[in-house]
Amino acid sequence: MKIISYRQALFKKEFNKLLNRFELGEEPVERKVKSILADVKTNGDAAVIKYTRLLDHLTLKKGALNISRSQIKSAYKRADPRVVKSLKFAAGRIIAFHKHQKTESWSYKKGKVTLGQIVRPMDRVGLYVPGGKAAYPSSLLMNAIPAIVAGVKEIVVCFPALRGEINPYVLVAADILGIKEIYPIGGAQAVAALAFGTRSVKKVDKIVGPGNIYVATAKRLVFGWVDIDMIAGPSEVLVIADDSADPGYVASDLLAQAEHDQKAYPICLTPSMNLAKKISFEINLKLQNMKRRDIASVSIQNNGVIFVTQSLKNAIELGNLLAPEHLELEVRNPELWIKKIKHAGALFLGHYTPEAVGDYLAGPNHVLPTGGTARFSSPLCVEDFVKKTSLISYSKGELAKVSEDVIRLANAEGLTGHAHSMEIRGK
Repeated sequence: MKIISYRQALFKKEFNKLLNRFELGEEPVERKVKSILADVKTNGDAAVIKYTRLLDHLTLKKGALNISRSQIKSAYKRADPRVVKSLKFAAGRIIAFHKHQKTESWSYKKGKVTLGQIVRPMDRVGLYVPGGKAAYPSSLLMNAIPAIVAGVKEIVVCFPALRGEINPYVLVAADILGIKEIYPIGGAQAVAALAFGTRSVKKVDKIVGPGNIYVATAKRLVFGWVDIDMIAGPSEVLVIADDSADPGYVASDLLAQAEHDQKAYPICLTPSMNLAKKISFEINLKLQNMKRRDIASVSIQNNGVIFVTQSLKNAIELGNLLAPEHLELEVRNPELWIKKIKHAGALFLGHYTPEAVGDYLAGPNHVLPTGGTARFSSPLCVEDFVKKTSLISYSKGELAKVSEDVIRLANAEGLTGHAHSMEIRGK
């Protein structure tokens, strides 16, 4: 893994490349996605079946796109009972955390004026569970649970088959949460089906969940027909470490991120050149025995970097500029630095809080802003699945008290109809 010191002229250039890592989508990808969206919008199930066969090597029967109860039962037979137990354990922890996020409707009175906000769950949402290079039942839990806690009545899950095989744990995770509508459909065709609706897949109000560049592009293009959570880019971790860090721990955490995808960003900032060299050594050593070495090695080669900074304070400042999806503080007394961290999707404190525990069962959501968007966006949460309606009520007497001001403001904007709607009530 390359090491770049702040003393090198290359430092600024390489760091600026990371600042501009957000992917909006390449033109050839967008053209292909637009074609798939248009096909599904026009031809519905037939197009979905066609792309699922071509891209995911799974043949679906017309009129039977939904996963059946017998397939759920079969999934339990194929699943390791210990993994099922762990999924249930994780679900319980994630539910407990998200219950703290729930907001209620409120109102207040001032004289005979009532003002307030009505909070209602969305009617129907679509969850996209990625699966291009691996299956992610944990992502299903993270996407579904805040919707369930919010009170969404209709939840539909779409996920791609992995080389034609349906992963049993995705089905088990959905069943644990009581989700009945599950479709083994992936890619842009799944986003299109959820956004526009087909004979088999009813249109949703919002689509959430990460995916590859085709899924991210499709979500961006259907925004307006439906709401979306965010444009998710390649996954990323930033480890800020001082000389108290264990180089083996840091290396493991960087590799854990690298194994997600060839485009993943494993990054480290440290003021210690000695630690940087040890981390790089550990990465090269551990990489040899990784099951997903082919994926992780590309990520490390293309996007992995250890920056040696002037100081720990400088590392924190640079971390804020990067606004990473995951930020690990593997330093002495990490709590002292919390107030200095302005931008991060999730913050992991200390040497014994690896990002992996957050990915699976700590409780907070692992669907996080990527590509620097943590500067202005937040993790997926219960509030993403509710909508708010303002409540306004005036009596005749209270309206009269403000009538003159409303009329004056309306006339100033040239909206005489607005003014008249006030004047007529004063007669």
